[in-house]
Amino acid sequence: MAEAAEYQGTPTAPVRRWPRRTAAGLLAAAPLLGGLLPLPAASAASAVTAGQAPATAQTQTQARTQARTQTGAPAQTQQTAGRAGTGSRTAGISIRTLSPATPQKGDTLTLTGTVTNNGRIPITDGRIGLRIGPGGGSRSGLEQAAGRTAYVAGADGTEVRGKGAKAKTGSMRPDTRRTFRLKVPVSALKMSSSGVYQLGVTLTGQTRARPYDQILGIERSFLPWQTSDPDKKTGMTYLWPLISSAHLTARTQSDEQQTAVFRNRDLAQELAPGGRLQQLVALGKDLPITWIIDPDLLASVEAMTERYRVQKKGGGTVAGKGQKYAKQWLMDLQDAVKGEEVAALPFADPDLASLAHRGRNVPGALSNLGSATERGALTVRNVLHTEPSTEYTWPVEGAVDSGIVDVATSAGAHNVIARSDSLRDTALSYSPTAARPIGGGTTALVADAGLSQAFEGDLSRTGATSKAVQRFLAESQTISAQVPTRQRSVLVAPQRTPTAAQARAMALALSSLQKDGRWTEGTDLSETAEAKPDPGANRRLPSSRLYPASLRKQEIPAEAYRQVQSTNGVVEDFQEILTEADRVVTPFGSAIERGLSNSWRGDPEAAGNYRAGVRAYLVGLTKKVSLIQKSPITLSGRSATIPVTVKNNLVQGVDGLELRLKSSRRIGLDVGKPQPVKVDGGHAQSVKFEATAKANGRSNVEAQLYTKDGKPYGKPMEFRVNVTSITSTVLLVIAGGVLLVVLAGVRMYVTRKRRSGPASSADGTDGDTDEDGTDESTNGEPDSDPDTGRDGGTGPDPGAHDTGRGSGSVPGTGEKVDR
Repeated sequence: MAEAAEYQGTPTAPVRRWPRRTAAGLLAAAPLLGGLLPLPAASAASAVTAGQAPATAQTQTQARTQARTQTGAPAQTQQTAGRAGTGSRTAGISIRTLSPATPQKGDTLTLTGTVTNNGRIPITDGRIGLRIGPGGGSRSGLEQAAGRTAYVAGADGTEVRGKGAKAKTGSMRPDTRRTFRLKVPVSALKMSSSGVYQLGVTLTGQTRARPYDQILGIERSFLPWQTSDPDKKTGMTYLWPLISSAHLTARTQSDEQQTAVFRNRDLAQELAPGGRLQQLVALGKDLPITWIIDPDLLASVEAMTERYRVQKKGGGTVAGKGQKYAKQWLMDLQDAVKGEEVAALPFADPDLASLAHRGRNVPGALSNLGSATERGALTVRNVLHTEPSTEYTWPVEGAVDSGIVDVATSAGAHNVIARSDSLRDTALSYSPTAARPIGGGTTALVADAGLSQAFEGDLSRTGATSKAVQRFLAESQTISAQVPTRQRSVLVAPQRTPTAAQARAMALALSSLQKDGRWTEGTDLSETAEAKPDPGANRRLPSSRLYPASLRKQEIPAEAYRQVQSTNGVVEDFQEILTEADRVVTPFGSAIERGLSNSWRGDPEAAGNYRAGVRAYLVGLTKKVSLIQKSPITLSGRSATIPVTVKNNLVQGVDGLELRLKSSRRIGLDVGKPQPVKVDGGHAQSVKFEATAKANGRSNVEAQLYTKDGKPYGKPMEFRVNVTSITSTVLLVIAGGVLLVVLAGVRMYVTRKRRSGPASSADGTDGDTDEDGTDESTNGEPDSDPDTGRDGGTGPDPGAHDTGRGSGSVPGTGEKVDR
């Protein structure tokens, strides 16, 4: 509860550039920040400048044999304190706040912290005291002092006397924790000349095994003391990185706005109040810094200002809810960078070392860096409405060799940010100016390793913030004191992705320098790049064999670069057929570059999955334009039409494709000329080919789509064609057969007609009639005698008469009549 209550918010008072800004607001909050800001588990080691005289070991050697407490207790040597929880490490002490961090004459120094009994037996008569060590020294001396864990008499200075320099803790059982507060005037510290003084907080007490006063715990810090301004202030350029991991996928929704799809919710959490990115912008806006930005982060945040989706584990997406945070963050950043220098990294912060060591020999890999540089500048310009500089490249951890520098400058940059533990200065006894020419018009900007690593590590432990801040301030003053009459410019390049707690610690240190750091002044990165190089500084790049093995193990493999180039080829072919190519080229181009980012270091599996996912999604889109499989078809005759259907399941139209058919030609099947293909989104088109055959039989036909430059598109589709060719003789035979059938039908009809005629006359239904209605041939009489049944035409009938149609008689019923 106490730790949680210490944080009172981030400093927001205006703090302007050294010498033209004031940091009073931020410094006023320094004690609160120091109490909350979890700091690294241990201070980062500063670079030991070769040639510096090492700190005198005399006091340490004597202390191991003669060390005694002020009360005359037996010597407490490091051997006695060989294990934690015993000797001078019985108690653990943490300094939560130390204010002011860079005191001036007349100030009052206030320290707060905690003390914990880490031993197995109670501590009695405990009291906290303050000790001050000698001033001056070297950077290597600071390193040695920071590395000690046990109390060493002499080396750890003398006890400060005066009211407020002590605090009672009483009896403490094991694991008991007490808080303390010391408040002493700076004059009581007896600091005379300028320099860095070692400050120690100790617990003196007794135990049952050792019933006399002894040092049971100690915590060290450093206190810079500057009595007057130096002849030449040291310029300091502090890079303030806005870099994150890959958040956007290559996927977009099929709507008009192309709704973005994010990998997870991490970015929204970083942008929320108290989040890492929110803190970096809130703290950095009033500090003397140079913004160095990955444009991919800006593109991702801008996408989040609109409606977006987030991938779910196991598939599918859900609506994102970070729009408010994204909009506010962009507004704050746009305001913060107004009138300030902004350095833009290539888009997605590509891994330059991996490209130099693994991807350089992959055809086309280097060209990606040029496109990433152009995309990065355009993104910063459009999102932040400021003109960025693309003159700087930053290999991971500033580790360089000749190959890395060649690759880093291949896209037009002329300044490579390195680090002093890579480009070492072995011939100098001081830290030289950062800039140095290394040939070919390229300048190496060598960041100081000790200052750059000051805020790395776990910052969750109590008191870590205060320790790191004081160490940073001490290192900076020591650098300035090395050659006080020479104007130098130093560069600080911290870790790429500081946590929120690390950012608060960095801000506290810079604001302390801004207010009371009389030995340093803030400078822009461009000023450092143009500073006069130190003639004695090392300008020879190390061999690639000296590249750190730990970093080499994290490099992107060559196979990944080959995969990326293959994916690039698919994108290039795909865009040739699209009517709205930007809907594909932009998201996939960005996603491909994200797959080669520095942010994947240490997580090769996730990097491989990301690259594979981008390619799989792209290939899936290309398959949405395809040929519909045909079943075997039969052609009758020497010529016919073959239809082939092209399906487009994309939301946009395709154009510029050509469909070609190719026959096996075993039967002389000519499938015609290639046909252009243009299909609207969500539709299908039937393309027709005029085919001719010279013989009967079967032929396999292959249908294949091609791009404008003649590259096959998609998989070919095969189908079988059966050809039946018909000769003229067969046609004559068929025609004759048809004619015979027709004639037979006519004859049958006529015959049937004839047969039906006489029968109709016999029953009076089909004869001609006279005007009086009587039958002309029978005159109304019956043809036969109904009583006898005899044929009426077998003999003379007494009642018969001449009909006037000539001689002869009328035929009897049933007789065939030949007409």
